[in-house]
Amino acid sequence: MHSRRWSAALGAAVLAISVSAPATADEATLLRVFLLDGTSLVSYGEPAKVGDRVVFSMPTASGPTPPLQLVDIPAARVDWDRTSRYAASARATHYIQTQAENDYAALSNDVAATLNEVTRLADPAKRLELVERARKTLAEWPLSHYNYRQNEVRQMLTMLDEAIADLRAAATPGRYELTLSAFVDPPAITEPLLPPPTLKDSIEQTLKAARTVDAAADRTALLGAALVTIDREKDALPADWVATTRAATEAAIQTEVRVDRAYQSLTKRMVRLADRSARAADVKSLAWLLSRIRVRDAALGAKRPETVSALIAAVEAKLDAARQLQLARERWALRAPELRTYRLAIRPSIDLFAGLRPTLEDIKALSGSPPGTLAVIQRSAARIAKRIAEVVPPHELAGAHALFLSAVQLADNAAQIRREAALAGDMTRAWDASSAAAGALMLGAKARADILTALRLPQLR
Repeated sequence: MHSRRWSAALGAAVLAISVSAPATADEATLLRVFLLDGTSLVSYGEPAKVGDRVVFSMPTASGPTPPLQLVDIPAARVDWDRTSRYAASARATHYIQTQAENDYAALSNDVAATLNEVTRLADPAKRLELVERARKTLAEWPLSHYNYRQNEVRQMLTMLDEAIADLRAAATPGRYELTLSAFVDPPAITEPLLPPPTLKDSIEQTLKAARTVDAAADRTALLGAALVTIDREKDALPADWVATTRAATEAAIQTEVRVDRAYQSLTKRMVRLADRSARAADVKSLAWLLSRIRVRDAALGAKRPETVSALIAAVEAKLDAARQLQLARERWALRAPELRTYRLAIRPSIDLFAGLRPTLEDIKALSGSPPGTLAVIQRSAARIAKRIAEVVPPHELAGAHALFLSAVQLADNAAQIRREAALAGDMTRAWDASSAAAGALMLGAKARADILTALRLPQLR
């Protein structure tokens, strides 16, 4: 009795499953980005929420492959909940129109194959396992497939439930237990879809997006895209509307150009003044420039917030640099007496070392160094080292002072090694002398530059 009942239930389930025709070709889904004022902008594909921005591609004309323009607007202006609901509705509709039949056919074939296999099995436990697996697959499928064919799936589940109950009763006589998972309806999608935009709608949407974006470059790009579409498709649009809209769009573009020029002029002038004031460590002038930028921005209608923000940041950086420079100059003024004393003490040694440069260049170039010349280098190096040792540098020049002493020692080594190379006729040692001379020249130049820099009034780098 039980065998006949579950066999009949399985047979009915198999007959209830039908394989449908393949889906149509897939196309991109037109979505909507809803603004807080209740209006919307068309999005070609999914919009993306990135931080406090919403970014999407907008079609600027109609047709299967329209030109696209990137739109970037503040998330604070977007009704994201409604936008998400609409996207869910559009995805469901798009799926049902394109892929759902194929997926349902695959499900149907898979379940039918499983149930056909059940009819060939003799082991009750195996039959029950396969039917329960098919039941689980059916129960989960609508939830992830936008509730497609849910009535058919529900009917098949009812039939499988009967078969499972009979199979369990047959497997355990005298006991009856039913532990089936419930069929759960996916949440309803309530946002109705809007019709695809016409050519005129697409242009008006592009112009609306231009009024919505907050970046001047994006606004100009959208206006330009709208104008291109108007000119290209004017024969397909109402003549009066084309004339009015084109004139308004051109006027808006010209306004954007004039505003851009005004802000470019403001930026150029303020940056030049800020650079001059920063080099003079004129903190008060830079603070005045910041207030002046805000006044001029207000006079221009506050039309370029991103430009003004960047300009203010640049001037504030100059202000910080000027404050640091002013502090460095005050410190230098306090240290000036000790620095001047050091300059007078070290200057003869620097001049004497500078006189060794031609002979050190000869050693470096391996161009010949007479014995008398080498002796002069060594005597001069010893004299300079002695003078350096007698000078106590200010703490801020201790590094440069030590560097200068190293240069003198390298010069002495270069002369000594060159002498040894000449006596032995050893070219390898001659190259060692060349390296020592090159090091002496490099360290000497660096030490001299560091010392002279510290002795001068600090400048803006």
